[in-house]
Amino acid sequence: MPPSPPLAAQAARALADKHLALPASALAAAVDEAHARTLACVADLHEAHLDVPLREVLNPLRWELGHCAFFYDVFVLGVLDGAPLQMARAADLYDSFGIAHDDRWGLDLPDRAATLDYLARVRDAVGGRLARSEPGPAETYLHLLALVHSDMHVEAFTYMRQTLGYPAPPLPGAQPALASGAGALPGDVAIDGGRWMLGATREAPFVFDNEKWAHEVEVAPFRIARAPVTQADFAAFVDAGGYLDPRLWSRAGWQWRQRAGALHPVYWQRADGAQGGWLRRDFDRMLPLEPHRPVVHVNWYEAQAWCRWAQRRLPTEAEWERAAAAAGDTAARRARRPWGDAAPGHTPAATGASDAGAGHAAAGALAALDAVRLGCSDVADHADGDSAAGCRQMIGNVWEWTESPFYPFPGYTIDFPYKEYSAPWFGYRKVLKGGSWATRPRFAYTTQRNYFPPERNDVYAGFRTCAID
Repeated sequence: MPPSPPLAAQAARALADKHLALPASALAAAVDEAHARTLACVADLHEAHLDVPLREVLNPLRWELGHCAFFYDVFVLGVLDGAPLQMARAADLYDSFGIAHDDRWGLDLPDRAATLDYLARVRDAVGGRLARSEPGPAETYLHLLALVHSDMHVEAFTYMRQTLGYPAPPLPGAQPALASGAGALPGDVAIDGGRWMLGATREAPFVFDNEKWAHEVEVAPFRIARAPVTQADFAAFVDAGGYLDPRLWSRAGWQWRQRAGALHPVYWQRADGAQGGWLRRDFDRMLPLEPHRPVVHVNWYEAQAWCRWAQRRLPTEAEWERAAAAAGDTAARRARRPWGDAAPGHTPAATGASDAGAGHAAAGALAALDAVRLGCSDVADHADGDSAAGCRQMIGNVWEWTESPFYPFPGYTIDFPYKEYSAPWFGYRKVLKGGSWATRPRFAYTTQRNYFPPERNDVYAGFRTCAID
């Protein structure tokens, strides 16, 4: 990264398996909407807020903004036209694989105005290209790749603001996560065993290389929770001394707990007063725990320790997909989302376009997505989004840790042009599924494989569990 221009012919060959071509007008609207959402993530922040401390889980916010523009610059304009970068020294500033994480704090980054100007010039150049011609499947794929990349960084901006204790981002149309009264959703769903096609099929409108391709695996019968573990569930573990009992932790998990000095989830603290209890930090304010909302900002080690305490276990990736995506009682038919193939807020007939287009999810019954509400919902909310198996919120609310390490599927090949998306991360990281309340709808579907190191507790991650038979 960046690829060497000109690459239009190479792109056509490498992306020959892509089959979805979307109208230029739909893609242009999506580019404009994604640009506006990116700007909204920092619209209220003063220049001093953009200078953040060096931490492993953060990026300088001005660097993050410039990197979003750089991705479009390289992987759309550069790949298709061999166009020169819209900022002459962008590759020396924003190449995420050419510039080590800690070195980003020492860069001579452009100021806020110049960074926003770079974003605007790239958006205008991309829009100008779409105004001149209708895209074919290869070009459509590159636009979708850049759009989903923007979606990932919008979510990252949101949880970085949480990490820094900044206010919730002023996203268009977003409302506070008010109490719904939906409550808890206890109990398990029994899932038949048998063959399951794990991974994406070739008919999917967009996939990453690590999802390819669907391959047969054998899944034993299992029982999985109808909903994620709640804050009340997790508080019981903390109050029972779960963070102090090494028998509940893996060796690596216990080492992390000691090194971090963790005695509870990262944003929790004891409430003052005789009643005790717990508070959690939600962006820049402290709130009492919401007992029926999913626990969030817990890492894989913490999820595993809770499971051992509760005599439960995390699902494998294949089990999670089987519970979320099976459209009926066999593996012969699978859905892109638990409720079917339609994206949230759209009709089934618009599935392909809604995955790719502006796609701002309307507040509704299907899922907690797209920061329509600035926080999690009760785990019993969104009943209309249940999977055919009877599991709730397998899309949205919180990303869900699985037991599975992040490895390639059989026959994996690196996708052109974003060769670094998956391959550098195989092995140590763990697979998360489903998406969070801050995830954009384009990035929320059942074959999506998110992946983070097991110690990461800054992302919007929780977990659901399986019974140990």
